[in-house]
Amino acid sequence: MARIEVEGEVLEIPDKKYFTIGEVSRLCDLKTHVLRYWESVFPQLKPVKRSGRRYYQHKDIQLVLEIRHMLHRQGFTIQGAKAQLARRHRDFRNDESVPEVLARLAEVRAQLADFDGWLDTIARD
Repeated sequence: MARIEVEGEVLEIPDKKYFTIGEVSRLCDLKTHVLRYWESVFPQLKPVKRSGRRYYQHKDIQLVLEIRHMLHRQGFTIQGAKAQLARRHRDFRNDESVPEVLARLAEVRAQLADFDGWLDTIARD
């Protein structure tokens, strides 16, 4: 099973490459017509289409969960969520490549772990 996490919410999904719209609907607790609508509104959401069928990949499911979180939990409007995703996409694309971002995140995580350990030693004293 693969794990996708968005804002503290963890979704366990099967280890496979493609998911139908029905599977994504069940996994994300959304109606299929909502997913189709979001595809028309959010340009970043582009499942593979073959023979008239949609096939979502892990990255698509991650994006669906992010959109759902913004709309249902954070109170964004469609236009606000669309703008937020556009900003995020533009900033990420212009700044660094995926490996660079992952390396930087790993470095920050290690620094935070060191800092947390240091705080623990101070608290014990």
